[in-house]
Amino acid sequence: MSFLEYAPAPESRAIVKLRPSYGLFIDGSWVDGHGEPFSTISPASEERLAEIATADEHDVDLAVAAARRAYDRTWSRLSGADRGKYLFRIARLVQERARELAVAESLDNGKPIKESRDVDVPLVAAWFFYYAGWADKLDYAGLGANPRALGVAAQVIPWNFPLMMLAWKIAPALAAGNTVVLKPAETTPLTALLFAEIVQQADLPAGVVNIVTGAGGTGQALVRHPGVDKVAFTGSTAVGREIAKTVAGTHKKVTLELGGKAANIVFDDAPIDQAIEGIVNGIFFNQGHVCCAGSRLLVQENVHAEVVDRLKQRLTTLRMGDPLDKNTDIGAINSREQLDRIRSLSDIGEQEGAERWSAPCEIPENGFWFAPTIFDNVSTSSTIAREEVFGPVLSVLTFRTPAEAIAKANNTPYGLSAGIWTDKGSKILAVADKLRAGVIWANTFNRFDPSSPFGGYKESGYGREGGRHGLAGYLKAGN
Repeated sequence: MSFLEYAPAPESRAIVKLRPSYGLFIDGSWVDGHGEPFSTISPASEERLAEIATADEHDVDLAVAAARRAYDRTWSRLSGADRGKYLFRIARLVQERARELAVAESLDNGKPIKESRDVDVPLVAAWFFYYAGWADKLDYAGLGANPRALGVAAQVIPWNFPLMMLAWKIAPALAAGNTVVLKPAETTPLTALLFAEIVQQADLPAGVVNIVTGAGGTGQALVRHPGVDKVAFTGSTAVGREIAKTVAGTHKKVTLELGGKAANIVFDDAPIDQAIEGIVNGIFFNQGHVCCAGSRLLVQENVHAEVVDRLKQRLTTLRMGDPLDKNTDIGAINSREQLDRIRSLSDIGEQEGAERWSAPCEIPENGFWFAPTIFDNVSTSSTIAREEVFGPVLSVLTFRTPAEAIAKANNTPYGLSAGIWTDKGSKILAVADKLRAGVIWANTFNRFDPSSPFGGYKESGYGREGGRHGLAGYLKAGN
């Protein structure tokens, strides 16, 4: 066995007992959907995992009605302390079933098991623990004494972090006293459906959490439903615009967490070893399927060659392959549709004159795969520097002065996140003050904590998730 070769270390699939088919989870029970069912597949092998029900408008009506009954009769009447007990119970059940949830997430999404096991699932539990603590402290959420829940929350989540996005949405909503109808992405519904089993295990009152599966039509029916008081969406900017138009002029409160094109800024005084790891984590974590990914690397001109050379060397050590192998660093692209988009934008990058380099990887025969790729000598007007690729593709630009770095970083319609790498604290503060981004990391990247708010500006959406700010999005001031 040569250097950097590893024996396979696959996680067992036997830990997950998937059903052949799943219905809709409405009013505490599994029911049939009235739409055309579909299959969810493993993006790493294209094998069919389970048949999934599709909710039509009638099913969405039933789910919203169940959520309304649960809100009126049960959930809104419970004390904050009692709601917190349910959230604590859910958090503990997530921990108990952590290995099962991690395997299901990697099977359905394509991400490496070490990411779902060590990042996603622990954060899911942390989010429920955190908001369980808030449930009896709503008077301190910044909305005055006796703030009130909004009612029924419609929540639509994406495929890149299926279980984590579920936790980001459901935990604060329940802590604030709302009930929920959630629609997971059609390519990654499995962990949401396993979460429905956890809801049953926790003896959560029927109708407090309802999960309806389907494609865009199901999400549209849910967002448009007149019985919904709050809409929370994470996904593409294009869909976010349509949601904003749909709810305009209604009573519905909205949170939108949309796309991003984050700048990761590396100054010449940065700790280079640390920065290289941060760059890799910023864009190649979860195959680049991250809304806040550091997809634009801005490097100070005098260290550009060194950074790019060392980055390429580092990428040659990444392992692509079976997401369930504990040695895997780069998993599968979530869907053929997303793979086609990544390929198309990468081809455009080459056509526009950028220098393309891809890490040497053995691409598996089956499934959807894309090698980690760097584009150097990218201009600010380049398509790949402006459009969200949402894949393992990094665009490298240079700058000479901090002012130029700030100008290039802000030269985007998005404003979700940014990173700064330097050994000078004063420079971090001065640059961060001028960056138009909702989340700014200093000498790190992609770090999350349930107590810290997350969200963006401009076309990256509005509202915040996490922390007290995320709780306030599900409350209205008391009378």
